[in-house]
Amino acid sequence: MPKVILYDTTLRDGSQGEGISYSVTDKIGIAKELDKLGIPYIEGGWPGSNPKDMEFFQKMAKTRLKNARLTAFGSTRKANTKAANDSNLKAIIKSGAKVVTIFGKTWDLHITDVLKTTLLENLNMIKDSIGFLVSNGLLVFYDAEHFFDAYKANKEYSINCLLAAQGSGAKAIVLCDTNGGTLTSEIAKITEEIRPQIKIWLGIHCHNDAGLAVANSIAAIQSGADMVQGTINGYGERCGNADLIPIIGNLKIKLNSDCIDSSKLKDLTRVSHFVSEISNMKQLTNQPYTGASAFAHKGGVHINAVMKNPKTYEHIDPGLVGNRRRILVSELAGKTGILIHARNLELNLSKEDPKTKKVLKLIQTLENQGYHFEAAEASFELLMKRALKKYKRFFDLEGFRVVVEKQLDKKITSEAIIKLRVKGAKEHTAAEGDGPVNALDNALRKALKDFYPALSKMHLSDFKVRVLDEKAGTAARVRVLIQSQDETDTWSTIGVHENIIEASWQALVDSVEYKLLKDKTNA
Repeated sequence: MPKVILYDTTLRDGSQGEGISYSVTDKIGIAKELDKLGIPYIEGGWPGSNPKDMEFFQKMAKTRLKNARLTAFGSTRKANTKAANDSNLKAIIKSGAKVVTIFGKTWDLHITDVLKTTLLENLNMIKDSIGFLVSNGLLVFYDAEHFFDAYKANKEYSINCLLAAQGSGAKAIVLCDTNGGTLTSEIAKITEEIRPQIKIWLGIHCHNDAGLAVANSIAAIQSGADMVQGTINGYGERCGNADLIPIIGNLKIKLNSDCIDSSKLKDLTRVSHFVSEISNMKQLTNQPYTGASAFAHKGGVHINAVMKNPKTYEHIDPGLVGNRRRILVSELAGKTGILIHARNLELNLSKEDPKTKKVLKLIQTLENQGYHFEAAEASFELLMKRALKKYKRFFDLEGFRVVVEKQLDKKITSEAIIKLRVKGAKEHTAAEGDGPVNALDNALRKALKDFYPALSKMHLSDFKVRVLDEKAGTAARVRVLIQSQDETDTWSTIGVHENIIEASWQALVDSVEYKLLKDKTNA
């Protein structure tokens, strides 16, 4: 397959996802990582819409990118005005970007009902805007917004919009499934019909409202598209954009497309985690290619087969994309799962070794109490090393106290006081938090920060509590699962106790100790 041009819009379209807000520093950090990955076009934002995006372009003007060209975003001129007088177009030129993507209407519904103008004026808006930008020395991509809906509603006019952009000097025409509701078969058919009429690059931009964004993007490429737009981890408005992570994996591994350098493919998992970290979003465990569960095996039959030949239950070698195989520990895996984990941790165990039986019995006892190590692999690794005396704690607890106070103004405050012994020194600290667990977390970090500065690089990304015996009421045992992540990894830990604070503490300590152990191992 010919080379496919990757176009990332995480910093613009991705930032419109619910719960995501990037600072200028965040955007610069992500742009640098995308450049390292080898993405040729990075859409930095809309200079005419907010001061933050303009500041980003100004600061990036001092940053040299090795592989990528920074792209500005904007819209066609307003109706019945001159392109040279349009504030958005002037802001794009002022941004200093040499490449620009502008979107315009192609669906007659939007032209008449939203813009409140004529079909002819819309064509003039496309021509004037692109012509103006090209005359100012910019490379212009045209996003044909809502194109597939437009094509089905008024085929002739939608094509005229594309031809207007092409004739005005655009370098690429991008077909957008803006509402994300077009079926894959329709995407393929329409792209094939459009391809002969476009003499420049043809791109695809899909949203995921029907869960088809990645499939639709691949179908468009197989039908003749040269460029694919998307975001890292599929971030974006509503249900998100096409996820560039599996798109890159599919293009490189399944279709042999030269979209990025082969040596960079192994960075996919790291980049995916990095962007989720900066975005303050929980990393999806079931994300294709790069999720923690993408190559996880639980059932005994699966484990047995995959250890004999990984191809039996894995479509690729996890290492190709920087991921790894995981054998989940549960009652379904038995000794096999323990032995495989021991091997991965470089622990010397055999099936007949009494230590193996000891660990298995310990796991069975703990799972009977409510532990669920399948969902807490980090806690399991620590358990194994502690049981086999292959692990030395990074700190020891001497005691903690948590105070929750409701004041007269109905404000609830939480404070944790903690006593630790770290590297022979005694630490006695206190910290407040939004709740008792947050207060404990803050106090623990405060006590450890001078000894282990790397803890500032991690944070808790998810916290779950489950009552294990509802009939016991408030005396029931609870299970706490904590997911943590740093710039390169995500891990889960577990605690079980009748007291929710103690269960949380167990999971919290495991989370911190796993981070420290991980960093020490990789050092």
